[in-house]
Amino acid sequence: MNTVTRVVVAFLVLGPTCALAKAPKPAAPTPALTAEFDGFIAKFRAALKANDSAAVAAMTKLPFMDDKTYADAAKFAAKAYPEFFTAKNRACVQRKKAIYDRDGDNNDNFHVVCYENIFTFSKTPAGILFTDVSVND
Repeated sequence: MNTVTRVVVAFLVLGPTCALAKAPKPAAPTPALTAEFDGFIAKFRAALKANDSAAVAAMTKLPFMDDKTYADAAKFAAKAYPEFFTAKNRACVQRKKAIYDRDGDNNDNFHVVCYENIFTFSKTPAGILFTDVSVND
């Protein structure tokens, strides 16, 4: 068999198999989780609009990012809030759409990407909470 014939035969044999292989469907939140997050993020955004660090701290998993520097609500409000929630970031989180993701540990997360930061909100036993800020690389 010449090369062209081999390529055609390979395509005819393998072509249908490749067509049947589908890309994995991206994870999607359940309607209940979506409703829970929508309620949470509305309150979180209202707290940001009011520049209410205590209200944001109340919606945050503490110690924030497992860092003892931000061990309680008072420390979070005094240190983390001004560091991460500049006026620019507060405005961004208020307007950007959250992106859903299920991580490798099967945790439900929502991410809001703002400039160099990714703000993460996670489903916890206590409900949805603000859990992390990471670098948007």
